[in-house]
Amino acid sequence: MIVLAVIAALSFSVIIFLRQQKFGKLPSGKEFKKITSSTNFRDGRFQNIHHTPSLAEGASYYAVFKEFFFEKKENKKPPVTLPSKKIDLLNLDPQKNLIVWFGHSSYFMQVDGKKIIVDPVLSGYASPIKSTTKSFPGSDVYKAEDIPVIDYLFISHDHWDHLDYETIKKIQPRIKKVICGLGVAPHFLCWGFDEKDIIEKDWWQTATLDEGFEIIVTPGRHFSGRGLKRDTSLWCSYVLQTPTMKIFIGGDSGYDNHFEEIGNKFSPFDIAILECGQYDKSWKYIHMMPEETVQAAIDLKAKKLLPVHWAKFALGNHSWDDPIKRVTISAKEKNISILTPLIGEEVDLKNPLQQYPEWWTKLNA
Repeated sequence: MIVLAVIAALSFSVIIFLRQQKFGKLPSGKEFKKITSSTNFRDGRFQNIHHTPSLAEGASYYAVFKEFFFEKKENKKPPVTLPSKKIDLLNLDPQKNLIVWFGHSSYFMQVDGKKIIVDPVLSGYASPIKSTTKSFPGSDVYKAEDIPVIDYLFISHDHWDHLDYETIKKIQPRIKKVICGLGVAPHFLCWGFDEKDIIEKDWWQTATLDEGFEIIVTPGRHFSGRGLKRDTSLWCSYVLQTPTMKIFIGGDSGYDNHFEEIGNKFSPFDIAILECGQYDKSWKYIHMMPEETVQAAIDLKAKKLLPVHWAKFALGNHSWDDPIKRVTISAKEKNISILTPLIGEEVDLKNPLQQYPEWWTKLNA
């Protein structure tokens, strides 16, 4: 009876915990009907283009858990506070075209007069439990209060390190339009957003945002979910066409031929923003290795590569700087122009000669 009581108490606690607003909401009613009508939704969940196991052949959840939590890895976190810069986003020259990377997969863009933010996580953690998955010291130089009025908020998928409830709620009054994949809108509706301000699309669908601004929602190779149920929302990348630029906004993705297909349909890209970190041989199908990031940029026919998804959270088993070391080596070998700014540093999108020192090499000395 005591054991049953403990199990019941734990189960009740989990249920209450998962009902918190920050978990968002699963699709229901007309939203559920919308996702089930997608050709990418089969057997009760969204599917990747090709078979994509969560774990690679020979890997097991037990082995991954044991390695991640009990086998010590060197330099999973930076040995010192990360260097960073900070500019005044609230008083930018409206004529500037720029990107400011916030660490991991969060970044701000101002392009042709429009202000854009992608996957903003500015709360200092990437988990429903604040004591876990904390950001590296120095990686949180920007706060929600620093964000200006945003014309377009892009969400690649609903994982906690890309869709942060605390950040979204703080900047909600300054967001004009939300762009997301099918099944993500219910989270925003649960959080008080107006349906008319949300653009929710399937892969290969397009939307005109404003005159001269168009997006095409494109595939990734990943998964989704904020609670116990997975893949009820779609993970996406985006082709953003502005009056003067074409930008590839990549979400999380394992390597596959969708990059080549996107490149053949929509290239050339002025810049491709692609993940390069939080990889492991055990989950190689859902996160690219750094060398594959460079190949994806080649497939996309991108003029420049901005590698993201690193330098803020330790979500993989590699050292904190392994992603940037490997991706820069591969980019040099394949003659790909790569941008490696500090967190918070202004990247001038109209300056092809802008260079960045390999700042991470100075931190482990």
